Amino acid sequence: MKHKRMTLFAGHYGSGKTNIAVSYALWLKEQSDQDVCIVDLDIVNPYFRTKDSLKELTEAGIELIASPYANSNVDLPALPQEIYGAVNRRDRLAVLDIGGDDRGALALGRYTPAILEENDYEMLLVINCYRPLTRTPRETLEVLREIEAAGGIPFTALVNNSNLGDQTTAEDVLASLDYAKETARLTGLPIKMTTVHNRLYPLLQGRIEDLLPMELQAKYYA
Repeated sequence: MKHKRMTLFAGHYGSGKTNIAVSYALWLKEQSDQDVCIVDLDIVNPYFRTKDSLKELTEAGIELIASPYANSNVDLPALPQEIYGAVNRRDRLAVLDIGGDDRGALALGRYTPAILEENDYEMLLVINCYRPLTRTPRETLEVLREIEAAGGIPFTALVNNSNLGDQTTAEDVLASLDYAKETARLTGLPIKMTTVHNRLYPLLQGRIEDLLPMELQAKYYA
């Protein structure tokens, strides 16, 4: 898979974007000789956080940047200056985990001008047909429009992360492909990748293009 300097992941609550952001940052580190950082812009009190993977990220040499207010319900708290560095430093790759839905995407707005000016980014919508409010392509399209309006950056591609947590089967993933294709048709966006748990990767490799294996965060099993 090709990549840009900045990769932004956004989606509906529970779409799995945080897990993907972590896995993608680890993949980038393996694929590139550049420094990689991951920015947690999800300030809407989510259950899953990038900091839950801090040990794994640190061991891989990936810097994690997060707001000290990340677990608060403050709409737009002061965010650390390091986030501006992640956006403005063009000598390293950056992965941004954007908050869920339009409310979460509001935090992105202050960085939007710099991101658009550099124009070396991907804005990826994480979709999951097994989650409420994104079960159909048209519902997913509405979520896309809301996030774009709030964050000010148009999406460039889709990530099919349709799953049922650790209960997901290879058949569940295959059954989601028509949903992903129809969502791509409605939005006019390509499917950047399909993500699957590591245990399913051998069963689906060669059957789905641009397949990204990943490990689920521990809280999926809590």
